[in-house]
Amino acid sequence: MYANSSRYVGLLFMTPALLFVAVFVLYPLAHLVYTSMTDASLLGGGEFVGLENYVKAFSDRGFWRSLWFTVSYTLYITPVLMGLGFLAALLTTENTRLKQVTRGAIFLPVVIGLATSSFIWLWLFDQQVGLFNRLLVDFGILDKPLVWFRKADLGQLAVIISVTWKIVGFGMILMVAGIQSIGDDLIEAAMIDGASYWQRVRRIILPLAARSILLATLISAIGSMLAFDQFYIMTGGAPRGQTFTSVYWIYQNSFVYFKLGYGSALSLILMVIIMAGAAVQIALTSRKGSS
Repeated sequence: MYANSSRYVGLLFMTPALLFVAVFVLYPLAHLVYTSMTDASLLGGGEFVGLENYVKAFSDRGFWRSLWFTVSYTLYITPVLMGLGFLAALLTTENTRLKQVTRGAIFLPVVIGLATSSFIWLWLFDQQVGLFNRLLVDFGILDKPLVWFRKADLGQLAVIISVTWKIVGFGMILMVAGIQSIGDDLIEAAMIDGASYWQRVRRIILPLAARSILLATLISAIGSMLAFDQFYIMTGGAPRGQTFTSVYWIYQNSFVYFKLGYGSALSLILMVIIMAGAAVQIALTSRKGSS
């Protein structure tokens, strides 16, 4: 009797969370799945077409080109964010006043909106009044100002620089938490045994902080696969759509070409790809950790 009442009390406390998930996760997801099987438009209407949108997606060169560009962008920026974030975490782990201030300064850009930071960096990379071109010309690195967004590789590099400045502090904080959770006795024992600083990092800090590093890597990779704001503001897809990310292409189809049903199908395909990639990364990391 007491066990049953306790179970009902537990369910009662879970009800708000379950309602939240049902209203804001399950219902929108179900509606998205249904919409992806229609030819719905922002202008209204929409008949059921089954899997026609998914068949169309597999022959959509624009989508696969944008997906490849998104994957390449993710492969470039994720190691940069993780490497710099880990180095920053190593430098600021101790809770001295100077390192706390440094940690706060590195984390500060994270609280700035992504659209705001993209506009700031768009101005910094401007051909005529941008600070970057001015410095490159003044130091003799360039003979004349560079048009950063005329070529896809330069535009991608500019976006990577801007996103690194904004996001690296987030990964740093996660890794600092993981490093600070390591017992001081382990570090002190390694120092007594004569382990150098980098030996301690490689054999103690990296293995024991692996979960925090994995979490930071997953968040970074998923965020990069969902990149939109920075490319929409800084490159606008130029030149000739070569800097369209997957989400940008979905936006174009859904809200510019008014193909809401087709855009929903592309969204679900991208969701499955991201989930599969995250599952593979978790599986490989877990296997490596258990070996």
